[in-house]
Amino acid sequence: MNLSQLKPPKGQKHKNQRIGQGMGSGRGKFSGRGAKGAKSISGYSRMRGFEGGQMPLHRRLPKRGFTNIFRKEFSIVNLESLAAIGETTITPDVLRKAGVIKTKHPVKILGDGELKVALTVSAHKFSKSAQEKITKAGGKVEVLQ
Repeated sequence: MNLSQLKPPKGQKHKNQRIGQGMGSGRGKFSGRGAKGAKSISGYSRMRGFEGGQMPLHRRLPKRGFTNIFRKEFSIVNLESLAAIGETTITPDVLRKAGVIKTKHPVKILGDGELKVALTVSAHKFSKSAQEKITKAGGKVEVLQ
C-alpha cells in the first residue's frame, strides 16, 4: 500500500453547495433564506439578546436600587485592631504598614472592641463610640482633612 493511493470511502466527501447561484444551483430562487423578513436581507445582524420578538430578558427583569456616583468609600478599622498594633501614635501610614488596611481610601475608625492603652489616633473620620472610647482610655483623636 502506498500513501499516495489512499482515498476516502465512497460517499464521505460531498461537493460544497454554492449558495446564491441561481435556479440551477439546487438552492432555488431565494437561496434557502425565504422570501421576506429581516433574515432574508444581506447585512442582517440580530441584536444581542434578541428572542424572536418576545420581550428580551434584560427588559423583563425589574430594575431596582440606586448607585450614588458621588459616594465616598472609607477603609474601616475597628478599635480592637488598633490595640493589636502596639504603637502609641496611629496614622493611616502606620495602619498600612501593619497590614490593617490595604487601600488608599480615607480611614474611618469604628468603636468595635475595647481600648486599654492611651493612643493618639489620626484618621479622616471617627464614629461617636470610637471617639468616646479613645478619650476615655486617655488618648487623643485627630481628624485629618
